[in-house]
Amino acid sequence: MLPTENRLRRREDFATAVRRGRRAGRPLLVVHLRCGATDPHAPGESAPRPRAGFVVSKAVGGAVVRNTVKRRLRHLMRDRIGQLPPGSLVVVRALPGAGDADSAQLARDLDAALRRLLGGGAR
Repeated sequence: MLPTENRLRRREDFATAVRRGRRAGRPLLVVHLRCGATDPHAPGESAPRPRAGFVVSKAVGGAVVRNTVKRRLRHLMRDRIGQLPPGSLVVVRALPGAGDADSAQLARDLDAALRRLLGGGAR
């Protein structure tokens, strides 16, 4: 599970990542990354932790499918949160095909999107 201090919770944080961040699309997900954003709510930390949030709409499937996709994405992001620069905001938006995908397929798309956003992959 993704630690609480690494989770996006506020609507304005989601909006900042989506509107001001860079975007990488894959067949199963779209990842938005806002690097180096400072958290105005953090109490005096010099290097805020990277935080991630997830958007899984009804287009992905019913409630059980949506919650399964969210759990899988949180688990995958837990292992990858250390790759992100301090203070970055990440929003992972699941596309309709994510409901039928297994964890390995989600991991491949998440890795490819993060690699592209962090400068390790070509467009």
